[in-house]
Amino acid sequence: MATFGKKLRECREAKGFSQSKLAQELGLHHSIIGRYERDEAKPTIDVVKGMSKALNTTVGYLLGETSDALMIKDPVMLERFQEISNLPDEDKKCVYSLLDAYLAKNKLKALIK
Repeated sequence: MATFGKKLRECREAKGFSQSKLAQELGLHHSIIGRYERDEAKPTIDVVKGMSKALNTTVGYLLGETSDALMIKDPVMLERFQEISNLPDEDKKCVYSLLDAYLAKNKLKALIK
């Protein structure tokens, strides 16, 4: 299983950030990012929250709560899904129907090309 440091590095590199750039985004010294990536130091939960936001991932992913490569890393999309999960069942069915129709339309469009 990947360590916090390995997941942090993977996400940072996928975003195209240097250690210095990520540190700047978080208001930290760049050397601490290297220490986190080498698993020599553990960040506070507030720092992990900031990292997840800056890297478009989730706290759960960075902390190893999930290793699912298909998890939603886009915080805007994740927020939408959380809002949908709070809707009454009838409203959820409407949203799912709309999404199904849109996805089917795009699949059909891709087949025609």
